[in-house]
Amino acid sequence: MARLGVNIDHVATLRQSRGGIEPEPIAAAIIAEMAGADGIVVHLREDRRHIQDRDLRILREVVQTKLDLEMAATDEMVKIALEVKPDMVTIVPERREELTTEGGLDISSIRGKLKDIIELLHEGGIIVSLFVDPDIDQIKASHKINADYIEIHTGKYANAKRIKDEDREMDAITQAAKFAYKLGLGVNAGHGLNYRNVKRLTQINEIVEFNIGHSIISRSVLVGLDRAVREMKELIS
Repeated sequence: MARLGVNIDHVATLRQSRGGIEPEPIAAAIIAEMAGADGIVVHLREDRRHIQDRDLRILREVVQTKLDLEMAATDEMVKIALEVKPDMVTIVPERREELTTEGGLDISSIRGKLKDIIELLHEGGIIVSLFVDPDIDQIKASHKINADYIEIHTGKYANAKRIKDEDREMDAITQAAKFAYKLGLGVNAGHGLNYRNVKRLTQINEIVEFNIGHSIISRSVLVGLDRAVREMKELIS
């Protein structure tokens, strides 16, 4: 049975839009866990557009399941991770002008830096996942630099307009997950997943966790966060 990681970035996005103190991401994390979330995911961006350093510090104290910190491969973020010590770090590509993460890491272009970062985080007792497209070469590279997990970028699958495009992406994700599993990597998946498209991916037994944010937070506006998390948890279970 796959686990559910709930990304609460967009609770912070709403708070930051008014520069105030509500809604409180910490409260959202607690409600999500009580509703059955297996982990809490946050992305501390360089520009601090949503999650703030303060949020991360408090989350480390209150999260009872697993805290997964998404971050760019920068010295600043490595320093923060080693201080806060989340249970997992997921390294993602990051560009200031993007609305959301647009694709997976190109590991070959920063292989040496990533390998050094992974070594530092391992020394700090932190599990490391790399956010990659469903591409065999990227998965091979992830394994070679000693990542513990990969998170498969599911954006193309989620955005597919035609069934044949969805089928093609489904096949790519399936092959990537199976290949990573054979190499001994843990396999997570996420990006763009919602209440309509996630069910098909649950057929891929190698995926152990789905990390979902925007869809759950959007639904929570209409039905409440507790119900939104419970419904997603039921879908992937």
